[in-house]
Amino acid sequence: MKTLFSPLQEFLKKGDVILLSLCLLASGFGVALIFSATRYNENNKEVAVQVVAILLGVLVYILCTYVDFESFVEKNWKWLLGFSIVFLLLLLTPFGVSRGGNRNWLQFPGFPILIQPNEIVKIPYILLLALQIRKLQDRGHDIGSVFSVAQIGAHAAFMLSLIAGICGDMGMCVVYALIFAVMSWSAGVKVRWFVLVGGAVVIAFVVLWFFVLPKTEAWDKLYLIKRFRVLFDHSYDPQGVGFQQTRSILAIGSGQIFGKGYLHGTMTQSTSESTLPARDTDFIFAVCGEELGMVGCLALLALLTAVVLRCIWVARHSSSPFYAYVSMGMAGMLIVQIAANVGMCLFVFPVMGLTLPFISYGGSSIITLYAAMGVVSSAKARALPSWLRDRGT
Repeated sequence: MKTLFSPLQEFLKKGDVILLSLCLLASGFGVALIFSATRYNENNKEVAVQVVAILLGVLVYILCTYVDFESFVEKNWKWLLGFSIVFLLLLLTPFGVSRGGNRNWLQFPGFPILIQPNEIVKIPYILLLALQIRKLQDRGHDIGSVFSVAQIGAHAAFMLSLIAGICGDMGMCVVYALIFAVMSWSAGVKVRWFVLVGGAVVIAFVVLWFFVLPKTEAWDKLYLIKRFRVLFDHSYDPQGVGFQQTRSILAIGSGQIFGKGYLHGTMTQSTSESTLPARDTDFIFAVCGEELGMVGCLALLALLTAVVLRCIWVARHSSSPFYAYVSMGMAGMLIVQIAANVGMCLFVFPVMGLTLPFISYGGSSIITLYAAMGVVSSAKARALPSWLRDRGT
């Protein structure tokens, strides 16, 4: 029996139990909201799928803790890059499924859940980017130099072009871009680079928005442009492109401070899917706002913030720059998705199809999140002891 439980004892000793506990608390919160959001559907299976995905995710989390990812990625980076490319290219095969205008999912015969490659590929993307940054620094290159920024920028641009070209998912492109920004900043890329690139993007956006696009047919026809137009004018197409966010903000506002009560939300418990669309996925934050009010929303955000802060804590105590960059990349991934999803529900960001981490329904998404946090747990398991860290400093 001692031999049987020794791996678990080792995990409890070295793995990040605090991070796992926070993830489970957030997931439990999510399951409760998914149950409420799907009660209108008598044949719903979302709760069962989510619970199974969480259990599988915990197993993946524990297994990832035992892997030395720095050594693994250094030896197998070509295979990891090849896997990412091939996995995304599978979306162009008959197994690829389009929903909401984006070709994001794979559906294999007999497999119970859809697989989202661009969610899973985020992990090797972060691992490979961390290795590239570390290798540049090991060779004596200034990470803020034109040469270094061009190299890591080319890596990010390659992945962005793949996702944009294959999936057509601009929301996921934003996530990948901001993961790159967080990791490169934490590695020491100067702020002037972000000001330069960010300024160029803003100028290009202003020129396109005010001088170019209004003169084209795309101004009134392209769905992506409509998603941005409705942000500046909430009365623009309220029954079309603005419908989801209009219903979301109404649900959140109606909850006020303490909400209408769990399982008592008017829009959440409606039997009509059009009352609050995607209430178990993209707009689950609106369910929290309606039934649990501002207090519930703040509690939810506090819990997710704790997960992010734990990732940053692990980054600060990592044994190597590689694990520090990886942990910051995972934290950046969570920050971007949380901000984008909540902003979308509050009608301040465009609809990008990004789910709320650990809260929204999604089997492959949940397992991927636990795998990502398992990589952070691996970094914590290999952290330097405090006396050696202080001595090194």
